[in-house]
Amino acid sequence: MRRLANLLKPNNLTEFIGQTHILNTNSVLYKLIAKKEIPHLVFFGKPGSGKTTLAKIIATSSDMPYYYLNATTLKIEEIRDIVKRYKNSFEKPLVFIDEIHRLSKNQQEVLLPFMENYDLVLIGASTENPFYTLTNAFRSRSFLFEFKSFNYEESNTLIQKALKELDTTIEDNAKEFIIQISNGDGRTILNLIDFTFSATGDLKLQDLKELRNVSQGLGSSSRDSHYDITSAMIKSLRGSDIDAALYYLGLLIAGGEEASYIARRLVIFASEDIGNANPNAINLATSTLVCVKEIGYPEAKIILSQCVVYLASCPKSNSSYKAINKTLDIIQNGQIQDIPLNIKQDNVGYLYPHDFGGWVEQKYLSKDLKLYESKDIGFEKTLREWNEKIKLTTNN
Repeated sequence: MRRLANLLKPNNLTEFIGQTHILNTNSVLYKLIAKKEIPHLVFFGKPGSGKTTLAKIIATSSDMPYYYLNATTLKIEEIRDIVKRYKNSFEKPLVFIDEIHRLSKNQQEVLLPFMENYDLVLIGASTENPFYTLTNAFRSRSFLFEFKSFNYEESNTLIQKALKELDTTIEDNAKEFIIQISNGDGRTILNLIDFTFSATGDLKLQDLKELRNVSQGLGSSSRDSHYDITSAMIKSLRGSDIDAALYYLGLLIAGGEEASYIARRLVIFASEDIGNANPNAINLATSTLVCVKEIGYPEAKIILSQCVVYLASCPKSNSSYKAINKTLDIIQNGQIQDIPLNIKQDNVGYLYPHDFGGWVEQKYLSKDLKLYESKDIGFEKTLREWNEKIKLTTNN
């Protein structure tokens, strides 16, 4: 028996629901698909948003041989065999790799020459942000598109298609329940309708609740993505709001976000937003990352919670973050200095600070620069005082 999700699978862009921010008649991606000029693509976003479906539509509309692979079981030899099969052909295969974020760095590197030469067209799908899971080289050869959850109207459109296929009706309260509980996941909508109808021949609210009584997003609204919630958590940490940070952490955990992804974001935050105002913050965040990778859920939630409370409570400073950005900015604008002779490898004229009690005045830059400015927040003040004291007291 063919399931509802298969029966309603769109065959072309006209039938495709959602992602209007990247797929409308005026969008570049839409025009490329229409012209059958397909670049390497990476689709990322929540489950049930149409990533795999769009890849199949692209393959069909472009008349390209289609191969589905999953990164969890992929062997590079499979890719080589596909490329070899079309080596002397005018056709180019479209290779779709699901869960592409699970490719190892070595696997990604092996794929690069095939992508560079367009021996194939590669489309990847991921529920994780590729900026954290794919290498720079891989991303530079691809165009990245974020898929968003279905909004209310799109969810309703899908429900109406399902009702028409089943030749049935639904009460408003049952329909609203499906939209709310699915959290913008199209697959969840169709499966819930399909199996409830198969069991009862109807779509009553109580029957729907028996099959799924917990939201697919466990509290996050249909307009939220995990990336929005991550942003909200980081901004709450930056604002030192412990309760808000914990709430968004809870949404991420309940929504199925990997513990290691959350921990990576906390490590970045500890350096970018706390820095030397409390140097222990990055130590705790890094320990959290190590721990959650080894332990996993459900216990990882405790470790993440401890880290979030600590980071929210810390004094905040972005002095180091601003300093490196300022440094890179002047370098990229061509302000490159000659290295003073005394600190080059040959040590000509170099004064060894330890021979002078720990510090001695000498030139480290050809021209003076002021890149770092301490905000005197938390431990930053102590570091500044140390630095000043070293220069004032040594050799006196």
